[in-house]
Amino acid sequence: MTRSSLLTLRNVDIFYGRIHAVKRVSMHVNAGEIVALIGGNGAGKTSLLTTISGLVRPASGSVSYEGREIHKTRADRIVRMGVTHVPEGRLVFGPMSVADNLALGGYVRADKDEARRDLEQIYSMFPVLAERRHQMAGTLSGGEQQMLAIGRALMAKPRLLLLDEPSMGLAPRIAREIFHHVVELKERFGLTVLLVEQNAKNALRIADRGYVLETGRVVLQGPAEDLLANRDVQRAYLGREVARET
Repeated sequence: MTRSSLLTLRNVDIFYGRIHAVKRVSMHVNAGEIVALIGGNGAGKTSLLTTISGLVRPASGSVSYEGREIHKTRADRIVRMGVTHVPEGRLVFGPMSVADNLALGGYVRADKDEARRDLEQIYSMFPVLAERRHQMAGTLSGGEQQMLAIGRALMAKPRLLLLDEPSMGLAPRIAREIFHHVVELKERFGLTVLLVEQNAKNALRIADRGYVLETGRVVLQGPAEDLLANRDVQRAYLGREVARET
């Protein structure tokens, strides 16, 4: 952990009834990093994101953002503090237009002129959204909906972006495009990104660091390139292709 840590989790436990989903997880995300959180189904990845964003309360432990504990803070206040969450499945508002979805993302903004400038930046980053700004969001392709979900989150002007399975259900070419945009978020907008992904290879290739979760526990952590080269990670999550490449 360093002084530049933007987000810090200490000994977080999460329960759903009697199910102990997350077990004493400690981790941190430094300002300006992309950090990948990888693991199989049921590992606790999504539970950690929903806890950080205030949708779930931990049974014990703490979540700190910019040095302030936020694990007892309401979700809407966490958004105003600079943390936005792009959930698994995108969850765009299908009957609303692209433009209205984006406007809804900026509901916390007081400076409407600045919000309009940011909207133009988002349209510049995702030209297809500009072309289809009057189209209903539910008629977009999966990749376009993912771009819209990210753009909607950006409209809140976050410092920390929580991305949950952004490549889920997308064709490989579209998934690569989404990962390219994640890197662009860091370089163009100066965002810090915590990325949950089952496509561990692609996630680690764009990340600075990573954590591996198994059954609710952190079992490995370190620089992304080290995790890519780790034989246990290759066997469990990366498949034969990376094993052959290394």
